[in-house]
Amino acid sequence: MTKYDKVFNSQKTLEESLSPEEAVAAIAVVTAIADASVEEIDPEGLAGILWQFEVFEEYSEDEIIEIVDRLITIAESQGLSPLFNTANESLTEDLVLDGFAAGVVALLDEEELIIPKNKEPFLKQLQAALELEDEEAEEIVKEIIAAFQAAENEDYLDDEDDTITVEEYTEDVYESPLGNFTVPVPVDPEQGGKIQTQEGVVGFSDDYGTLLRIDYYPIPPEQLEELESQGLEEYLQTILVEKYVPQAIFTNLPDAQVKYSEYLEDTFAGAYYALVDMPKGSTLSQQENNGTATRLDAYRGLLAFVNGEFLYIVSNQRSFLNGETPNAIAEEAEYIKDNILSFVETMEFS
Repeated sequence: MTKYDKVFNSQKTLEESLSPEEAVAAIAVVTAIADASVEEIDPEGLAGILWQFEVFEEYSEDEIIEIVDRLITIAESQGLSPLFNTANESLTEDLVLDGFAAGVVALLDEEELIIPKNKEPFLKQLQAALELEDEEAEEIVKEIIAAFQAAENEDYLDDEDDTITVEEYTEDVYESPLGNFTVPVPVDPEQGGKIQTQEGVVGFSDDYGTLLRIDYYPIPPEQLEELESQGLEEYLQTILVEKYVPQAIFTNLPDAQVKYSEYLEDTFAGAYYALVDMPKGSTLSQQENNGTATRLDAYRGLLAFVNGEFLYIVSNQRSFLNGETPNAIAEEAEYIKDNILSFVETMEFS
């Protein structure tokens, strides 16, 4: 006898049938209830997760909530095993992985982004019942965790309250609220282009992976003294590599690394450039077969320089489609640096 005999050790099925989509949702419901009481289940939360699956793209969230509520009622009245057995029989071959993925998301600890140890036996029995190989199951678990990690990563241009779409922005030139620079808008609304702003930040992006961002800070008196004592190269390196990159990138992408850096003596009388490798850190995502969206790998170049009384950090992203191999680091660094310098040349400083 095992803890999960109530799920897996019976041949009983429901009198009613389930659609393949309902079968996917049923596996999530069974998994959620297996270690909890029905009262502890959050139908809306579970439906919200399932709604992200491609298999439910034709459903509204309210419709999925209705399905989940009905499946919970069935589980309560007829038992977990009949519901699971009927779901397993109802899954089409192309939705078996989705069924397993639904079980994974129901077990995942969303704070730690792991499958808790005490949940692993259920997951192994679910895998066996769905007749999945270890490699297939492990890949699904990795994809689900990666998708949740990507959702957690703060895309620091995602503050919707501060977003201005290009269509709403009536000028072809963006002007900083502080009046310290203007720049031609480098994205097109017909390609999903938008301008996103926060205090001291403006970003330009589109649906094709363009990301150009300008951070700008008035330099306070104490930093001016620090600049004079350290020298421009050391000051810019400290600001960019030791402060900005760890705070803005490493905090959200712990696997990111600075792969290249150099001091550009003849750019703005001195500028510091760095290239950051960001696994799963792109602003672009790629849809997986199980309905989850996984962020692409990306390189981000950043150029720090001083102009007038302001410190600027201008950055540009290059994303890599799954299977696309980056060139040598030095080559990629040069390519992105050239993009940034070309963009900076369009800026006019006051």
